[in-house]
Amino acid sequence: MPWFVKIEKGVVNKAVFDQFVPAHVAYVKDLIAQGHAAKSGYWAEFWGGMLLFQASSLDEARAIVAADPLIQNHCVEYELHEWRVVVE
Repeated sequence: MPWFVKIEKGVVNKAVFDQFVPAHVAYVKDLIAQGHAAKSGYWAEFWGGMLLFQASSLDEARAIVAADPLIQNHCVEYELHEWRVVVE
């Protein structure tokens, strides 16, 4: 099931945020390599962005998000949402 994480904004100063970006980029590339994330959903912006990824449950989605270095180090505010496609 698709999920996305919406990054609201950086909550630390930009220098601290930038310190964790390389680890974040490596983490997202690993998610892409494992087939969990879509390259088009890639983000690493101080003022916001999003990551679109696959998880089989809410618990797995939370674990994927919690392992992101930007989130582990409390660098950003975020919201986790299930991605729902509306077909009319």
